[in-house]
Amino acid sequence: MPKIVQRDEPILRQKAKNVPIHDIETAHVKKIISDMQTAMAAQKDGIAIAAPQIGESLRIFVVSGSLLKQADKTYKGDATDLIFINPEIVKRSRDKKEVEEGCLSVRWLYGKVPRSTRVTLKAWNEKGEKIERGASGLLAQVFQHECDHLEGILFTDKARELWEMSDEEIADLQKKK
Repeated sequence: MPKIVQRDEPILRQKAKNVPIHDIETAHVKKIISDMQTAMAAQKDGIAIAAPQIGESLRIFVVSGSLLKQADKTYKGDATDLIFINPEIVKRSRDKKEVEEGCLSVRWLYGKVPRSTRVTLKAWNEKGEKIERGASGLLAQVFQHECDHLEGILFTDKARELWEMSDEEIADLQKKK
């Protein structure tokens, strides 16, 4: 089981490296994506994960299609995981909203983070195809959170009103696993 690194690990503060385009379909990159999916699936509350969170300094993140569908009733996609390689946010709305965030690498801390309500992301998918995707609501928030990870930024760097989940809340969440 791939380990999710926690906030004191130096890799989380480094700018991740681009994946060379010709490496996207290699066994090495496929294994990293698979490890990310395994680590994320083991956590009931993890909607997305970036490669640095499993100790790989590469510009990759994965969004759980099934959790996104559960958490955001406006999401029109299916339950397939979304994979973004070398992602770059190319447009952000001026419209911002303070949203609640947590992170699999900053357990069990939460806070309110100002995020653009709409973004456009350019990236490559796991098949080596160039993609561009617009997002609003929760998916826009996820794109910004994960792109921050790839720059060595944690949500706690931008958050206001940080709070910790209580032991009872943590126990309840872990019972759901």
